[in-house]
Amino acid sequence: MSTRVDPETASGLEPPPPAGAGERNYFKRDLFASIVIIALIAFAMEAWSWVAPVYIMPSVVLTGAEILTILGEDYIHIVTTILRLLFAVAFSLVAGSLIGVVMGIVRPAEPFIKALVVIFTGVPALSWMLFAIFWFRGTEERVFFILAVILIPFYALNVYDGIKALSTDLIEVVETFRPSRWQVFRLLILPHIVPYILMTTKSIIGYAARMTAFAELVSVNTGMGARMGLAQDELNMQGVIGWTILLVIVNLGVQAIVAWAEKRLLKWRPEVSVR
Repeated sequence: MSTRVDPETASGLEPPPPAGAGERNYFKRDLFASIVIIALIAFAMEAWSWVAPVYIMPSVVLTGAEILTILGEDYIHIVTTILRLLFAVAFSLVAGSLIGVVMGIVRPAEPFIKALVVIFTGVPALSWMLFAIFWFRGTEERVFFILAVILIPFYALNVYDGIKALSTDLIEVVETFRPSRWQVFRLLILPHIVPYILMTTKSIIGYAARMTAFAELVSVNTGMGARMGLAQDELNMQGVIGWTILLVIVNLGVQAIVAWAEKRLLKWRPEVSVR
């Protein structure tokens, strides 16, 4: 009776892990670490509340009750902030990517547009907020302007760098078929810059969420940032912490959506693992 011998086992090599096993292990590890850190933070807050007045550090129970109150009574401010964030990021993605494409393919305009974008990146966010208060009467226009002028340069510069990173050999191969400029953009440039656009969104979405709250705090009276300012004025520390926790949850939720979109849009790209 013959026995089949696995060549990998016979040579002393371990069989390769099933596809997706490494990703699931990383997810479980990160989830466990997150739960541990959240538990330690909650314990530290509770311990601090035992020796500090409530306006310095409220207990976990008071903070949890405040979060439930916010979800029941002020949820419209959460929705307002999310809509502002998503609309501003979507507009900045389109506008910034177009500016980056123009910088990358229109050589005469490249130095002038690039200089303007770089100058805009040097303007402090607080200055843009003050400009918006002076220039715009409507609250929505203020927040939209602040986020747009801050986020657009990120997309423009990253898309520009992506176009400059195109392989010259690949460009020469495509040009042998004498394509039109539209065909070059659609078949070569656009697929190449999509990962850069997604990477930029993934990188700046947390920053954009924080800037949204900051803009609301300074320039408007609605949204999560404005409600945090109101809680601070009332010395309502559990309100400040509650809104902060909800803002973190919103931030993580939007980042998860972006990560899911990246995985779906780039599923054609093979994953590279370093051994």
